[in-house]
Amino acid sequence: MRDDNCIFCKILNGEIPSIKLFEDDKTFAFMDINPANPGHALVIPKYHASNLLEIPAEWLMATTATAQKVAKAVQETLAPDGINLLQANGRGAAQSVLHFHIHVLPRRNEDGLEMNWGLIPGDMAEISSLAEKIQKALT
Repeated sequence: MRDDNCIFCKILNGEIPSIKLFEDDKTFAFMDINPANPGHALVIPKYHASNLLEIPAEWLMATTATAQKVAKAVQETLAPDGINLLQANGRGAAQSVLHFHIHVLPRRNEDGLEMNWGLIPGDMAEISSLAEKIQKALT
């Protein structure tokens, strides 16, 4: 099930490019092009559900398992001081895309990142280069 007006569904349909990290039959992981920190990735189900309250359990479990896999690869690649797995539900929680997704966000001590960060476009070459390293760690 997909929504023709959803940017993440458009990524899944190949209508919008992305820097893919991982894909299986139920999930897709890619680099965030507005990273809060280097290595910031997103994990989405291949099923359109606006949020945690709407996603069927089997899709939630698959998405969470992929988030764990990506987090392990990010940890191996970047050795951050910590990793946030963030998932927001609704505009009031700063959910900017209404398609269930989990942020895999590497953290550094004193990085100054607040939980409701602003979107700052990243360097696409740097994001792509980092994606290649994380992709290798996923195999």
